[in-house]
Amino acid sequence: MASTSARPFMLLALCVLLQAFISAQSSGSTFHVIGRVYCDTCRCGFETPATNYIQGAKVRIECKDRKSLQVVYSKEGVTDSTGTYNISVEDDHQDEICESVLVSSPVADCKSADPGRSRATLVLTRYNGVINENLSANAMGFLKDQPLSGCTELLQQYSPDT
Repeated sequence: MASTSARPFMLLALCVLLQAFISAQSSGSTFHVIGRVYCDTCRCGFETPATNYIQGAKVRIECKDRKSLQVVYSKEGVTDSTGTYNISVEDDHQDEICESVLVSSPVADCKSADPGRSRATLVLTRYNGVINENLSANAMGFLKDQPLSGCTELLQQYSPDT
């Protein structure tokens, strides 16, 4: 008989613990998205020793609703002298598709976003087991109008000997 009367208490305790866990997950819901923006001086689609990082590039964090694909969150930031941006994102975006997106470059001959490196996917939720508030985004790049001289030689180090 005692075990039957303890069941409601156990159920209540379980509900309270579950609510406490959910509250703990959502507290501290600010994320810091950190990434870099570069100028692809050899127009090869990836960073090389000739890569320059861009100060003053504009980057936007965008989150879209999974069903409608409408933007439901957007915040811009600017890179520092090392080409690094650090954008604070409020709240949990568990059910949204979030990305860092290139907006603009202040470099006159490096303004065209590389189509393959103009976005970086982000997971902005605490409901995935990750507790770190600092999230690293993949580097994103703009393409230089004309490759630097010496890029052919530089890129040879990436091809296998024939």
